[in-house]
Amino acid sequence: MGMFETTGKVGSGERSENTLKKLARMNKTLSHEEPDRVPISDFFWGSFIKQWRKDLGLADDANPYYHYDLDWICTVPNMDPWIRPFETLKETPEEVVVKTGFGAIMRKKFDYPMPEMAEWETDTIEKLEAAEFDAPDDPRRFFEAGDNQIAGVGDGFERNSPPWIDTVKSLRPDFPVYGSMMVTAECLTRLIGQENTMLWMGLYPERMGAMINRIGEFYLKCATASMDAADGLLDGFVIWGDVAYRNGPFFSPDYWRAYFKPWVKAIAAEAHSRGLPVIYHGCGCVHKLLEDYIEIGIDGYNPLEAKADMDAVDLRKQYGQRLGICGNSDIRVWERGDRDELKREVLRKLNAAKGGGYIFQSDHSVATDVSGHTYDYIVQLVRDHGIYPLDLGDYDERI
Repeated sequence: MGMFETTGKVGSGERSENTLKKLARMNKTLSHEEPDRVPISDFFWGSFIKQWRKDLGLADDANPYYHYDLDWICTVPNMDPWIRPFETLKETPEEVVVKTGFGAIMRKKFDYPMPEMAEWETDTIEKLEAAEFDAPDDPRRFFEAGDNQIAGVGDGFERNSPPWIDTVKSLRPDFPVYGSMMVTAECLTRLIGQENTMLWMGLYPERMGAMINRIGEFYLKCATASMDAADGLLDGFVIWGDVAYRNGPFFSPDYWRAYFKPWVKAIAAEAHSRGLPVIYHGCGCVHKLLEDYIEIGIDGYNPLEAKADMDAVDLRKQYGQRLGICGNSDIRVWERGDRDELKREVLRKLNAAKGGGYIFQSDHSVATDVSGHTYDYIVQLVRDHGIYPLDLGDYDERI
């Protein structure tokens, strides 16, 4: 089976034979062995799910994870620095403005797909240095319902998200369930904003470095506490942290290596010590950092955006089986919906699955511009052509 364990945990809901097969499929894949078929899953916008139900004539409670029996699912505990209810600053039928547990003032216009982070409570480096976060192992993060920014303010708007541990337990009978935790880069975007983050790094590199280390330690403790809270119920772990854009890293790779990388490595090591495979989620063009993620021991990298010149097949040719790949199917092709183009996109990317090490997903997430019929076709293509040994016909490439 490789380095990861496939198990059913008594007391959390018995796992079906099908669920254990999915878990074995994921673990084999991330151990760079060929399972029965290529695993498939994704991250779905709520607005896509509504449109998907309408397109396919499905029930109001239909869920793509269950409908397609997808191969894994990610869960998020409360990662807010300050655990507190949203403070509602404005509310109309068209929009809501709230201040969150990151001290971010966020405007959510209900007709717009994503919210705007308008202001930040922490708006000087002195305030950042003086900030004292709530305890990383506060039980409310894992065992109580409540508002939190990651779960509550996205393409939808949700108050009083359910307890994370309840979500884990409810999903576990049917899916391999991964926990997750952000790292410093992702926190800073929400805590002080991307502009301040990059400006203060330039103006105060050592002071910001010290803060990155403080926040890195905080989220390492949060990650460890979440794994403790799950008490063996997780099947893997996702680390979140965007550090790049369309053309490359936001900041110097050497600065990232000095201050950000050690904390990613520490969380990955903690997960691995518990037998959990690790998928890192970081958007943008990360060519300059991939050797570092391989050295850290990341088992799969996601989402590998095609629009940022990332290509799964080229990466497999360059890195062989040293890099696990999760994603990279070009969402722009999905949005256009042309069946011939979709078949070429899907089957070509499946070349990256030779020898294992490839989970099929989009190169970011599935938004409303993708039709339900298109996603239905994509899943069928992967299920039909992702069976080992792979036979990709005209789209076969030598790896």
